[in-house]
Amino acid sequence: MDEEVDLLEEEEEVLHNAMVCPSCDEFEGHDILASKPKGTGHDHKVRCQGCSHVYTVHLRPPRAVEIPFMLTDGPDSQMVSLELDADEVLDLDDVFEDGGMLWRVTHLEDPNGHSITSGEAEHIRRVVALREDLIRVRVTLTIGERSRPDHMVCSPDTNFSAGTMIEHGGRTWILRAIHTGRGRTLRGTVQANRIVRMYLHQPPAPEPTRPMSGRERRQAWKEGRLGFNPNPTEPKTNEDQGKRRGRR
Repeated sequence: MDEEVDLLEEEEEVLHNAMVCPSCDEFEGHDILASKPKGTGHDHKVRCQGCSHVYTVHLRPPRAVEIPFMLTDGPDSQMVSLELDADEVLDLDDVFEDGGMLWRVTHLEDPNGHSITSGEAEHIRRVVALREDLIRVRVTLTIGERSRPDHMVCSPDTNFSAGTMIEHGGRTWILRAIHTGRGRTLRGTVQANRIVRMYLHQPPAPEPTRPMSGRERRQAWKEGRLGFNPNPTEPKTNEDQGKRRGRR
């Protein structure tokens, strides 16, 4: 197997200035014989390495167009104009960088205002993009019988596991369920970019420590800490215990 890989690597050929030759109609490398600036581009005199045909290639940079982008970061949106090559193709879910942040294309409009899934920049009227490096996850916070909506901001690849304890808003919550759009899950781990809503509940109060030894239970009963006692005694203080030891 390794010998086959080595053989393939040896047979790999690097083509420089590769393009389709108009004479032999093959995708071949080309030698540049001469070059001179022409307008905003260059004219190159080239020779095909396959058939030795010599011809001139005219290279011109594509025309630049400005496209309005609506950039949405949570509840905030802003319109900006970005310059693109006229022949650059935009697709839904393309990710690009602007202002030091990542954005994902969620909507494209053609000149007639129709939604499209792909198109060249010169044929696109408007682009809508959402911030991709941070997302807002909707949550429902429940304390007792009261619930209220909220959200948390995190990276798209943050994992949340149902049934675990998480920190939010300066408090500790138990993640009861995760809604992914297909239904609620009470177990398992889900990535933040797949979550529709999370349900956080106030964790139950810890049970009070109960006395374990017989002496502790009897004393707790006397003080009324183990249920109803019609005549509970006050717990002894260190001062009372000191007086008792002094009488001895």
